[in-house]
Amino acid sequence: MKTADFNKNPDGLLPAIIQDAKTLKVLMLGYMNAEALEKTQNSGKVTFYSRSKQRLWTKGEESGNFLDLVDVAIDCDLDSLLIKANPQGPTCHRGTDTCWGEENIPYLGFIDELQETIKDREQNPQEKSYVSSLFEKGINKIAQKVGEEAVETVIEAIDDNEALFMEEASDLFFHYLILLRAKGKGLEDVMALLEKRKR
Repeated sequence: MKTADFNKNPDGLLPAIIQDAKTLKVLMLGYMNAEALEKTQNSGKVTFYSRSKQRLWTKGEESGNFLDLVDVAIDCDLDSLLIKANPQGPTCHRGTDTCWGEENIPYLGFIDELQETIKDREQNPQEKSYVSSLFEKGINKIAQKVGEEAVETVIEAIDDNEALFMEEASDLFFHYLILLRAKGKGLEDVMALLEKRKR
């Protein structure tokens, strides 16, 4: 197991990047010495060395917004830490989820972009947009399309043509995202519900 080299810096401090263990969003950057890391691992609460207070400081000791430790990783040069944690409330002292003012929600990559495009086509209809035309026709038509795509996906799943199956599965997923948007929801809401069921 790798051990952090706190002797690499004259002050004995190493940067500690704090990442939400579930959303993978970077929450903040702090500094740890060997004692802070040891206390973090022993207490399960992320603890830093405060350069301004010149003492150990457990995140949340005043606000109650603790960071519950999940995992500690050390980089290849042994001089920086990646701390995965579950935040109990906002991380930043200014009340925001992260110290960069970002909302701490799951990052879904291309799916986020796709959901934003669907939202834009709903709110700013375009004459030649297929998505805009579906929203214009209303929830019944959108739901009908999901049903049609589901049936076509099932048919192709039984067949042996993998390419056609993937085409239909993609169409089904796309129309499902449109249906979620029509109901004022997003894929992140479905993920949150599934996570609750897991417990």
